[in-house]
Amino acid sequence: MALWPRSRRVTIPLVRLSGAIGISSPLRPGLSLAAIECALDRAFATKAPCVALSINSPGGSAAQSSMIYSRIRALADEKERHVIAFVEDVAASGGYWLANAADEIFADATSIVGSIGVITASFGFTELIEKIGIERRVYTAGKNKSILDPFKPEREDDIAILKSVQADIHEAFVTAIRERRGPRLSEEPDLFSGQFWSGTAGIKLGLVDGIGQPRTILRERYGKKVRIKKVTSPRGFLRGRIGMGFDGGTLSADALIGAVRTDRLYDRYGL
Repeated sequence: MALWPRSRRVTIPLVRLSGAIGISSPLRPGLSLAAIECALDRAFATKAPCVALSINSPGGSAAQSSMIYSRIRALADEKERHVIAFVEDVAASGGYWLANAADEIFADATSIVGSIGVITASFGFTELIEKIGIERRVYTAGKNKSILDPFKPEREDDIAILKSVQADIHEAFVTAIRERRGPRLSEEPDLFSGQFWSGTAGIKLGLVDGIGQPRTILRERYGKKVRIKKVTSPRGFLRGRIGMGFDGGTLSADALIGAVRTDRLYDRYGL
């Protein structure tokens, strides 16, 4: 990273990556590449010596996490920009995948980081529908089209298919962390087990580089005249209402389900 004259006023663009990844709700808008791509492009188009990311996400979609991560790295390499991530409440699971796109990661001592793993959660209702006299009828072309149906008994073959997919995703996640963090990582055996830690513990594990907030760290790097400019994607009023799940002035069922799913992700980390 090139040195920047501390006497010169500099503006650092900051992109906020907040919410569950791939899941949107009216109370907590989610993250997707489509939603934040414009903001990332605008941030990296500036002549600033670095781009800051403010991250507050419990995770979510593995695909969207990987796509956002890849877009940040592509822009950083193309524009030759240093990237610094600042963790707020949580950067766990896919949220940590996003933080991993940065060259440096700073957190609060009380932030939650880690949870490098893959999870699939569901319910089984076979005994319930039998008790109330409901018959499940499913017709498919392809023997594996209805795997993991919550209204049918579990099958070992179905679980094996799911475990195989999870293993592939987990491997991609771990590979990305190892490539970016490299020798900074500790030999902690539970590092990639899905466990999560505080920001303070994250330093010892090599998941975090230091404790600090954007204003403090960026002033130390670029002088007291540094200015932090939040960069967002433009969004029209109508698009905003539709995207948030409003239907005739009321919240849609999909929006309410999205809110519940988002809250469950945050609840996992006591937030």
